[in-house]
Amino acid sequence: MQHSAVSKLKKSLPLWFIAPHLIIFAIFFIIPFFYGIVISLYNWNMFFPDMREFIGFDNFNSILFDQDSIYYKYFWNGLKNTLTFVAISVPLLVSIPMLFALLINVEPKGYKVFRGIFFMPSLLSISTLVLIWRWVLNTNVGILNLTLSEFGFENIPWLADQPYAWFSLAMMTVWWTIGANMIIFTAALKEIPTSLYEAAEVAGANIFQKFLHITIPSLKNPLIYITIMTTLASFNVFGQPQLATGGGPTETTKVLMMYIREIAFGGGRPNPGIATAMAVCLGVIMITISIAQSKIIKRLG
Repeated sequence: MQHSAVSKLKKSLPLWFIAPHLIIFAIFFIIPFFYGIVISLYNWNMFFPDMREFIGFDNFNSILFDQDSIYYKYFWNGLKNTLTFVAISVPLLVSIPMLFALLINVEPKGYKVFRGIFFMPSLLSISTLVLIWRWVLNTNVGILNLTLSEFGFENIPWLADQPYAWFSLAMMTVWWTIGANMIIFTAALKEIPTSLYEAAEVAGANIFQKFLHITIPSLKNPLIYITIMTTLASFNVFGQPQLATGGGPTETTKVLMMYIREIAFGGGRPNPGIATAMAVCLGVIMITISIAQSKIIKRLG
């Protein structure tokens, strides 16, 4: 009897270790997720609960199909801007860290110092990041324009005009997050047996063939993880355009998360039902793209 109780305790021991995480995950992710779906089906009033009205899929119709609705314009403009940022940033946030990881993997002199330098920006808060880059990219007194003026270039409105605004947001995001992805790639490269490269070299493979047929397939799982997590993070972009461009010029960098926040909590008449419907649609898009990315990368590998 006692042996049975001890055996059951041992089997349940892992659950006790992960229980705090599961509880926090349920409170802050699972419950809000389903609660958000409920809100999206209502004409939700945050201040007068008795005035909440169940309207089914009317909120989704307003943002997806009703071209006369202002929320239709907000959603599709925000989604277009979000997709633009994802299309620009994700390839850079995957390829550049991989390139730096490959360079560091050969362990050149002082590589540990460079690895630390590349990782340091990821420790900064978003507000600190934007303050630094607003100073660097200032049109009149920014260090970048002052440097370019020494070579005869005119001042460039990095944050006030397109396509410079998108380039600036992508540049500061790459600088901010390059270190974390680089560390993951570096660790994965260390796990590739050197015997594979030696065998390929004996077979006459050049550096590009070794990269395509050994390195990339060996990095398949980290590549799937980094691509999906980077894509999800890029879809949730908010701080960079909010603090650096304010959504400008003329709302060309106003991403969907900015519209969701403004509609849910902004001045005037907040509409949490519409905002939550937008968030649900964004979540469905993110899940769909993540699944597609995983399948594509697995097939390529």
